[in-house]
Amino acid sequence: MKKILISICILLVWTSAFAMPDTPENRAREAARYLQTTPPENLFRDLAEKISMQLPEDQREAFKAMLTKNLDIEALTAAMRGAMVKHFSADELAALADFYGSPNGKSAMSKLGDYTAEVMPAIQAEMAKALEKTEAELSPE
Repeated sequence: MKKILISICILLVWTSAFAMPDTPENRAREAARYLQTTPPENLFRDLAEKISMQLPEDQREAFKAMLTKNLDIEALTAAMRGAMVKHFSADELAALADFYGSPNGKSAMSKLGDYTAEVMPAIQAEMAKALEKTEAELSPE
């Protein structure tokens, strides 16, 4: 038992020694690196594509063009960067950037839009049912 405790202590000290200091500067740098590996423009372009699939075919291109034209990517990117720096540590942001910059991460991201489009109707339907049941339970009889 004593050997296990010593091993755990050594492991904790070892990993702490190589952790990136969690400073605002490191958070900002790692958030920028993450946003380079996963550009918000690509995310929103993919989102516009998926949303447009709900429209009649002859309206899709015009919808995507207007949405792209009217969407302030710089404001969204700044909001994303600010929220990342606020909520994630420098090491967490580095891990996200490493993963999403990797071949597996890029592959996963390329499938995320299709996954979301497929699962969203089920999520919406289940949320609607849950809200309906909640309202019924909260209503006086």
